[in-house]
Amino acid sequence: MSYPLRRRPPWRLAAAAAAVAGSALAVTACSGGSGGAAAAGPVTPAGTVTPAGGGQAAGFPGTAGSPSVLPTAMPSSTGGMTSMPASAAPAAAQPVAADAVAIRNFAFAPQVVTVKAGTTVHWANQDSEAHTVTSDAGAFGSPVLQPAAGYSFTFAKPGTYRYHCTIHPFMTGTVVVS
Repeated sequence: MSYPLRRRPPWRLAAAAAAVAGSALAVTACSGGSGGAAAAGPVTPAGTVTPAGGGQAAGFPGTAGSPSVLPTAMPSSTGGMTSMPASAAPAAAQPVAADAVAIRNFAFAPQVVTVKAGTTVHWANQDSEAHTVTSDAGAFGSPVLQPAAGYSFTFAKPGTYRYHCTIHPFMTGTVVVS
C-alpha cells in the first residue's frame, strides 16, 4: 500500500529554507577572521566557500622548514613559571666541598658536593614546596620533606652518589665521596 505524499505547510518550507540559508551564513562567518565571507574567500553563486587564495584553507598559512624548539616551563624563584628553551642544557655544576645542601627554588644547592668517607650530609628544605632526597641507586632516601624540614645521611663508602627529588624529577644532585 502506498501512502499519499503529504504536503508541508508553506510556513514549514520557509523555515527550512531559512535554516539552510542561516547555516550557509554561519559557515561563511566562521570560516575566517573578523571580515566574515571576505576574509574566508570568495563566495560562489551556489553559496559555497572557496579557500582563500593558493588552494590553502583560510587561517592556515603554509610554512616551510622544520618546527622550532618550544620553551619548557620551569619553576622560578617567584613561585611562578618561566620559560627556558629545551635546547638550553644547564651548565655542569662544579663540585663544592660542603656537607650542607639547601633545597630552594626547585634545585639542590650546591648541586654537586664532595666529602670524605664518614661525613654526614644535611639537606634543608628552604623551598615553599615539599621535596624528597632520593638516591638514584637506592642507597638512601628521605621521606617527603615539607618546607623547613631536613634530612641527613652519612656516607660511609667512597663513590659517586646521584640523587633526585621524586616529586620533581628534574631536580638532581650528586654527592662525591672520597
